Amino acid sequence: MHANPLAPAWLQVPADVNALPVGVWPANADRDDRGVLRIAGVSATELVERFSTPLYVVDEADVRARAARVRAAFLAAFGRVDSTARVYYAGKAFLSTEVARWVAAEGLGIDVASGGELAVALAAGTDPSTIGVHGNAKSDAELRRAIEVGVGSIVIDSLAEVGRVAAIARELGRVQAVRLRINSGVHASTHEYLATAHEDQKFGVPMTRAVETVEAIRAQDSLHFLGLHSHIGSQIFESDGFSAAISRLMGLQARLLQDGPVPQLNLGGGFGIAYTDVDEPRPIEDIAGDMAAELAAAAARLGIPVPDVALEPGRSIVGPAGVTLYRVEVVKPLEVTVPQPAYDPERDGPLREDAFATRTYVSVDGGMSDNVRPALYRAEYSARIASRVSSAAPILARVAGKHCEGGDIVVHAEYLPGDVEPGDLLAVPATGAYGWAMASNYNWIARPPVVAVRDGAARVIVHGETIDDLLRRDAGIEGNTLS
Repeated sequence: MHANPLAPAWLQVPADVNALPVGVWPANADRDDRGVLRIAGVSATELVERFSTPLYVVDEADVRARAARVRAAFLAAFGRVDSTARVYYAGKAFLSTEVARWVAAEGLGIDVASGGELAVALAAGTDPSTIGVHGNAKSDAELRRAIEVGVGSIVIDSLAEVGRVAAIARELGRVQAVRLRINSGVHASTHEYLATAHEDQKFGVPMTRAVETVEAIRAQDSLHFLGLHSHIGSQIFESDGFSAAISRLMGLQARLLQDGPVPQLNLGGGFGIAYTDVDEPRPIEDIAGDMAAELAAAAARLGIPVPDVALEPGRSIVGPAGVTLYRVEVVKPLEVTVPQPAYDPERDGPLREDAFATRTYVSVDGGMSDNVRPALYRAEYSARIASRVSSAAPILARVAGKHCEGGDIVVHAEYLPGDVEPGDLLAVPATGAYGWAMASNYNWIARPPVVAVRDGAARVIVHGETIDDLLRRDAGIEGNTLS
């Protein structure tokens, strides 16, 4: 079958429209003998019967295995260069008390970026000394709470923040360990919204202001300088950007060592995952090896010790373990104009008439309120019918949400069976990261629950909302007295 001319160049017609490509779907995803999608032994139809749709599903064993694998990869790689690695799970990807307990059990700390994320980590029983606190605009209340409970580190994001953290720590009689976030100027190969180390953006201190900011930190008796922090972006497949950042940061490390110890270097996270079967992220072991080799080479070149390292993966741990289930509500084939070249070289001049092709809009009962990434920066996803298999020929589909927005797209382009129809269950993989975490109530739509599956059993780990829950917050309704 030929590709639909409306399809993006990267999208290939699948040999099997029912297949679940390895790396895109959770490790424990398959189809049962009826052809129904199954995750960790629990069928999609059973999940929907119990919990309805839309529904976030997370493969617990997969999350745990990925957390353990990432930690082992970095410990091994940096151990080979006489360093060690501390891995923090980036809670912004998806944080609940259960997820916090899973990653802690696998030996990871937790990186939080708000007072709310800190509260969740603490509610899970996380050891505060294993928590790192981020944020470019931390409030005094957030800083106070973090220092009170004894978090392991706070990432300083500006010169002005040095005095604020120091004053609160002094007031509380604490010496707070801090890192300094450096804007390394490395331009990672990713979407502009995901690149966080270029010069013109809100995070960190530029390299040119780093020395004076560290001097300000060291001048405070209530602060302990742990080292530098860098985060070059997210959804990064190659190690080149990390290597460039390491090279620049180690030069700064050498300068700072002239005036005092710099025991650690936090290299952030941002390791990419496969959202479609054409995505090919490098194995984390290879990336870890490249980063360790660059760190050792830079240290040797500069004649300084190899520092201990910290890292903050999030998406790569929880992203592939998640699937979102929807119910198909409307199927709408549309004839779409395919613009033709203004000049036809085969006919040496005459214009071709416009051609037409069919794109089928498959509208589901969720959308940008449960996954805003496709609308926010045109993130690409895959989709499969989850409630059955089909022998129908593939058609080019666009999975649309139910919101009153033209940009409310769940999957921009995918080949689905030509017999897709209302009532089918549709599954979108690789939604474990930044789905629920970025969910909203746009159009007054309640956020779905999150269900963990493991060994044939399912349980709710985050309750879904109801319309009554949303109405309860409206102070204009008589009797609502929430404070």
